Amino acid sequence: MSKLLPILPDNINRRYIDEIVRCLEDGGLIIYPTDTVYALGCDAMNNPAIERICAIKEMKSAKTNLSIICDDISEVAQYAKFDNVQFRMMKANLPGPFTFIFPALSKLPKAFKGRRTVGIRIPDNAIARAIVEALGRPILTTSVPGPDEDHRTEPGLMAERFDAQVDIVVDAGRGSLIPSTVVDCTGDEPEITRQGRGQLIV
Repeated sequence: MSKLLPILPDNINRRYIDEIVRCLEDGGLIIYPTDTVYALGCDAMNNPAIERICAIKEMKSAKTNLSIICDDISEVAQYAKFDNVQFRMMKANLPGPFTFIFPALSKLPKAFKGRRTVGIRIPDNAIARAIVEALGRPILTTSVPGPDEDHRTEPGLMAERFDAQVDIVVDAGRGSLIPSTVVDCTGDEPEITRQGRGQLIV
């Protein structure tokens, strides 16, 4: 079974964070909490790991939007193109339960090629951000699939279901089913394409 690491947001075990980072650096996959749902993740700069996640989610990698979690807005600027108005919108809403869709920059790995956009997240979750900060670069993020509510919210069940596919499952307690609010920032005005948790400040 995938290794379960119990980590609470208000008492983060740095040794566990270091173990997760080593796993990601070795091309491993993790399941971890965000401020919305539990997510599948890998090093966003590791192309084979991204392809493995696309296979788990049955995503056509050239046709599906991919999202990354960044440590802060200055890191976002390395991977996405945005203007001053969009910068202020991100600053007003992040960290928070939002995915902002921006034009992608070429620094992203081959799995992103053919896509013109990238989803950007800076979740209000201390565990997710501690992982990204310790890794020193973004992690890919996509919601954990499952046949029912329990398999998408209970870490123990996720560890069983993805035993042969995921290396580490972070157990931060039962998760949520409410996804992030997706904001498309590729047009003249921001457009909410999925209303989830959180109310956008524009």
